[in-house]
Amino acid sequence: MAKSGASGALPLTILAEQFAKLPGIGMKTAQRLAYFVMSMSDGDAKAFSEAIMNAKRTVHACSVCQNLTDKEVCPICSDPGRDASTICVVEGPKDVSAFERTREYRGVYHVLHGLISPIDGVTPDKLRITELLKRTSDGKVKEVIMATNPTPEGEATAMYISKLLKPLGIKVTRLAFGLPIGAILEYADEVTLYKALENRNEI
Repeated sequence: MAKSGASGALPLTILAEQFAKLPGIGMKTAQRLAYFVMSMSDGDAKAFSEAIMNAKRTVHACSVCQNLTDKEVCPICSDPGRDASTICVVEGPKDVSAFERTREYRGVYHVLHGLISPIDGVTPDKLRITELLKRTSDGKVKEVIMATNPTPEGEATAMYISKLLKPLGIKVTRLAFGLPIGAILEYADEVTLYKALENRNEI
């Protein structure tokens, strides 16, 4: 196989290294994925690469809740059947999908795209907190549910936002986690998530 690039790395190695940059993908898995791509037909490989580029070009943050969408306003925010007076604040888009699987929550969401973590250089100004405060400034929002993960970063983020919202007279609640400390919302089952939502506590 011909070498490529100034470093002389094989294209297959470069491909594996790109896969290894994905979360949860070790080098062995990355190599298997790279070999799988090599076994794909030219048409499938092209479709795969075009799907990546198309998503990068068309998917962006919803102008209201900051969730990922290919529309100006996502389907949840534009749904008149949702209760816009209740906002569930989550770390990332995958958490929205987890709650939607319960089919019980009828409010709307706000996606922070991260958690406060000074040690990692993530300060409040790097999250979508300003956008949340704008949404809650018109007096129509009655409750904000802090649904960040039960980790030190998640707890710190929940308390920080709570202190900002309390002076506005907004009820701020925290999920009553029926989860082990350190558990990740994305992997929780629907019943556990629903019970946590149902038994949330004010903070």
